[in-house]
Amino acid sequence: MRIALYTPAAVIALAPAGALAVDYMNAEQAQKLMFVQADAFEVREIPLDAAISQQLAEAGVKPQAPRLQVRLARQGGALLGYFLVDEVIGKFERITYAVGINPDGSVRQIEVLSYRESHGHEIRLPAWRKQFVGKTASSPLQVGEDIANISGATLSCTHVTEGIRRNVIWLDALRRSGKLA
Repeated sequence: MRIALYTPAAVIALAPAGALAVDYMNAEQAQKLMFVQADAFEVREIPLDAAISQQLAEAGVKPQAPRLQVRLARQGGALLGYFLVDEVIGKFERITYAVGINPDGSVRQIEVLSYRESHGHEIRLPAWRKQFVGKTASSPLQVGEDIANISGATLSCTHVTEGIRRNVIWLDALRRSGKLA
């Protein structure tokens, strides 16, 4: 019987790409970062109904779940904004990100919570994430149009942007229908 011993560098080189996963922060840390003044976060799970489903279809958005979980950030009962956590596939692995949305429906902040791909981590750079600030459901929110691509991170850029667009439009439809009041 022969036993092979590998150096730590060889073991790292043979590790699957998923071994490069990095958890930057959890949802609770992200919501507090985005809404520093908040003293409460109210969790709501809102099922997708026919009216909202039709609005999403008209906007070209395909929901990834039968319901949207959103947290309402409040200070002394007053609404500061909305907070969502979502996942998309980068190239092969999941990317978990959070979106903070102002009461008027504009994007407040984006944070990458976990990144599991071996390439494309540049989407976490502040300059790239800052492009989303102020975007609304009426913004294109498309890579190459109002969101810049990062060479070597094209799929991560595209899929995170698509996820943000989906959530901004979905939340806007809920907000306008009064289902978040």
